Amino acid sequence: MRIYTEVYGCSANLSDYEIALGLLKERGFSFSSDPHESALNMIFTCCVKVPTSSRMMHRIEELTKTGRPLIVAGCIPKVMRSSVEKINPSASLLGPDALEKIVDAVDYTLQGKKFVWLQDLRQPKVFMPKVRKNPFIDVIEISTGCLGSCSYCLVKNVKGNLFSYPQELIVKEAKFAVNDGCKELWLTSQDSSCYGADIKSSLSQLMKNICEIHGKFLVRVGMMNPDHAKQHLDKLIESYKNEKVFKFLHLPIQSFSPSILRKMKRNYSPKIALEVIESFYKAFPNLTLSTDVIVGFPGESNEDFFKTVGFLRQVQPDIVNISKFGKQPNTEAAKLEQLPRDVIDKRSAELTKVVQQIALEKNQKWLGWKGECLVDERGKKNTWIGRNFSYKPIVLRSNKKLLGEFVDVEVTDAKSSYLIGNVIS
Repeated sequence: MRIYTEVYGCSANLSDYEIALGLLKERGFSFSSDPHESALNMIFTCCVKVPTSSRMMHRIEELTKTGRPLIVAGCIPKVMRSSVEKINPSASLLGPDALEKIVDAVDYTLQGKKFVWLQDLRQPKVFMPKVRKNPFIDVIEISTGCLGSCSYCLVKNVKGNLFSYPQELIVKEAKFAVNDGCKELWLTSQDSSCYGADIKSSLSQLMKNICEIHGKFLVRVGMMNPDHAKQHLDKLIESYKNEKVFKFLHLPIQSFSPSILRKMKRNYSPKIALEVIESFYKAFPNLTLSTDVIVGFPGESNEDFFKTVGFLRQVQPDIVNISKFGKQPNTEAAKLEQLPRDVIDKRSAELTKVVQQIALEKNQKWLGWKGECLVDERGKKNTWIGRNFSYKPIVLRSNKKLLGEFVDVEVTDAKSSYLIGNVIS
């Protein structure tokens, strides 16, 4: 039986997808690259933004048209079940915290039965069978859920409160992955900085134990919210000093207006966000800073918007993920008075120009840099993408197969979203 699969959304969703394929492979299933030639189709969905949810519904509709049995997994079934069933009443539904049921879901669906499991099993999704999309990258989900209560967030309704996985299991998976040839480990969750708060552990201790694993590999730490990062700031920075840790910080600020942050229920002030960023910059001057911004949140005035613009000009992030606010069902922010769409579009366009210029200027500072990078991705037409110690993407041209290799490079050109370099060894 051949199964066609697709995955969208965050790296935690990617981890779920890889585990699902691993569990199915253990049971003798194989995988198809064509949804029209498979015995069954399966899609791992994401609902973090309104445009993403719309795209998921479109893909569900397209996969339904193939006439193959369908499993819809991930976040969408749990919060938009009726919308999925309106498109495909017979589709099986699997929530994001029910991976142990994946084989049952496939067996039932292939028999023409509808399988639905949306309850949370609350089992650690770590050190399980996997089929990795990239053989050199292991995506390790360290926890699910969070400690926040953001007024705009639909994911909280899906994944609930923080559930940290046992540190010994995470380290065991990391050790297995390195011995299995992985050169890059992604530690991922909804909020990595609050890892361990429910089990008397911490992200910094986890990082320390992972970095003690023998072998040459690099660790990318996932998104951290400012309030929890601030609580462990000194220990976090100390753990980042290990040469195996990418000097990459993903710290979503969403807004730099105190009043908007309160409406968002983000539980931190602009001062706290700035303190975390400045502390990391002081320790790591070449840090790659990534952040997220929501444009057009209900009640956002021009003054609020320009506070955020000014903040971005001040901290000079390398990456800014800009989201136009869209109300999500069953969230507090959906009940607030919405801004006109043209205002949101205008602010988004203005902010995009600002952050692209900042990113280009930041990348130009790397011109002439020489050093080692890990090639972790294939590009197009004999190109490869490597990452240096700051997780900067460097596009390299070579006829050799470089994936998974550490190579010395020189940066020769800079674009707003990547660097260009030559292999010098």
